[in-house]
Order: sequence, then C-alpha cells, then structure tokens
Amino acid sequence: MIATVLIALIAALHVYILVIEMILWTTPRARSVFNLTEDFAQKTRVMAANQGLYNGFLAAGLITGLLMGAEGMAFKLFFLICVALAGVFGAATSTRRILFIQAVPALLALGALLAGI
Repeated sequence: MIATVLIALIAALHVYILVIEMILWTTPRARSVFNLTEDFAQKTRVMAANQGLYNGFLAAGLITGLLMGAEGMAFKLFFLICVALAGVFGAATSTRRILFIQAVPALLALGALLAGI
C-alpha cells in the first residue's frame, strides 16, 4: 500500500515535470522553478521538450506497473530504478536538489515495494 502511494506520487511528479518542460518551459512559472532567464528558456525550449518527453515515459511506465497490479512488479522495479538513476545523474551534472526531488523518493518507493509494504 505504501509502495503504491509512493509510486503514484512519483508518477504524478513526472507528469508535472513533463508539463513544465514540454508546455510551460518559457513561462515565468517554469523559469522560476528552474531559475532560468527568459533568453535561456527560449534557446533551450526544444531540448526541454525532449527532456519532458522522457519524464513522460517514466510516468507512463510507473502508471502501467500500477495498473497491472501484482503482474506489474517488473515494470515498477525497472522504472523506479530508471527514476533513481536519472535523479543521481541529474544531481551529479545539474543540481544536487534533483537528488532529493527524484532519486530519494524513487529509492524509498523501491524499498517499500521490495519490502512488500
């Protein structure tokens, strides 16, 4: 039950990231979230949309795993590991904040899933 809730929250977070990166990237709200100048946001909007699409794939994989129930265990494991690795990479290459926004929740969900809680 705890794992299911955590996975659903992580999937929702990645849908939110998809929306920010694919649709709202150049808006004041997105620029403030990512601390971007207007010029930089305009220049990187295509790259951000690409990143958003990948976040959407992560969300889709987690949602698929949830909808499959017990048979979705492999989906949940695979996509939680992907989210955790993406968070570690983002923390190492961009900002440490990503570790706590993305990697730590994925690792907590992974632990809960493996513990059966």
